[in-house]
Amino acid sequence: MTTDTSQTISLLAQFNGLQNAFLETPYLSINKRITILKKLRARVVELEEELVDAVSKDFGYRTAFDTLLGDILPTVQGLAHIIKKLPKWSKPSNRAVGLSLWPSKVSVTYQPKGVVGVIAPWNYPIQLAIVPVITAIAAGNRVMLKLSEFTPHTNVVLEKLFSDEMQEHCKVIQGGSDVASEFSSLPFAHLLFTGSTAVGKLVMASASRNLTPVTLELGGKSPVIITEQADIQKAAQTLLFGKMANAGQICVAPDYVFVPKELEHQLIQQLCELYKKHFKDGVEGKNLTSIISDVHYKRLSGYLAQAQELGATIVKPLEQNQQDAEKHRMGLHIVTQVTDEMQLMQDELFGPILPIMSYNKLSEAIDYIKQHHHPLALYILGQDKRAQDYIIKQTLSGTVAVNDTLVQVTADDVPFGGVGHSGMGHYHGKEGFLTFSHAKNTLVSGSFNPRVGMLLKQSKLLIKLLKWLYIK
Repeated sequence: MTTDTSQTISLLAQFNGLQNAFLETPYLSINKRITILKKLRARVVELEEELVDAVSKDFGYRTAFDTLLGDILPTVQGLAHIIKKLPKWSKPSNRAVGLSLWPSKVSVTYQPKGVVGVIAPWNYPIQLAIVPVITAIAAGNRVMLKLSEFTPHTNVVLEKLFSDEMQEHCKVIQGGSDVASEFSSLPFAHLLFTGSTAVGKLVMASASRNLTPVTLELGGKSPVIITEQADIQKAAQTLLFGKMANAGQICVAPDYVFVPKELEHQLIQQLCELYKKHFKDGVEGKNLTSIISDVHYKRLSGYLAQAQELGATIVKPLEQNQQDAEKHRMGLHIVTQVTDEMQLMQDELFGPILPIMSYNKLSEAIDYIKQHHHPLALYILGQDKRAQDYIIKQTLSGTVAVNDTLVQVTADDVPFGGVGHSGMGHYHGKEGFLTFSHAKNTLVSGSFNPRVGMLLKQSKLLIKLLKWLYIK
């Protein structure tokens, strides 16, 4: 028996175990689901320090602030929100029956789908693993969770989270890309993947062999448009936060910036001044998260080298402590005079590199965005409401934030998801519950039902009545 065969058998065995458990209890009561979610919430709080330490080890160094703000807080908030709202979400939705089906009643009931697969990424290894899982459990499903091989220390703590009786509801899987490939081939009732667009295509192709519906949370190049007469200091502050949180390793991080030509120099100046103020020690500072691995660090360094060779200008806010190859740490690098032939304008950056482009007319920026793949996030900085409305209506993106960055994805009561190359489907909030539920059309007729007899007789009177009501 080969290792690959053993691996496949193990995954199938775990899937079949959860599938059998689901078939034995195809509808967990809402109270039972809430009890599970409350236990998970208590465990996350209990394991907070272990999680913070583990993630920092996996990154080489990650600030506690990045983990608390981007991982722990959204997870705990998400659990609290689901626990509060689940009784309301799960109630049947009564719908209008129409005269043609009177006196019957129709409703939509929400039924668990079965065993759900979740493939989590490394950049927010707690939130992006747990939030899809708790949403699927809230909908009454069993879950298999594939963790990233880049976060082994965090994975150990997450296994504690889903230990003991929690394994009846969620089984944790570890391994590399070969395991992920086998995982996505399992006949899940639904599969959620968070990661790159390229891998998302492979996951979707694999899932299609089982007709497994997929939710893809991808990424892409999220643009920022700074409008005319914007307060450049405020814009730079907002932009710097969005770019430097988690060292830019966020699927909704600002990827490139459009700024009015006359404001470009001022924006760069403000970004440099703010960076010197808040990150004065650069890569030696304790408030700057490391790049996840040497491979990713070299990828980012390669972007900068190639862009410079092709004529770009690289602005470094600090003269020293901008990079540390040994510890794979990198500070902010502002890049101007960029062109589409440069790799950093083609790939999602996922790091502290910020290309800046200027425009004379707002339409130039919008045309550029429309000519490229739909982004996961789009940011508008500036108080001009007419410009805001114009940009929002003229562009298509997964999310939009006006005079803010990143935090739109932490809103618990709204859906999160991409469009086109940035993703497919939604989770978070009620939409997440609906994603992992089967909305079942349910018609109920009582003992008084003259409609059946009239249909059997093919009554001419009934035909005339229906034509009079509906065919005019």
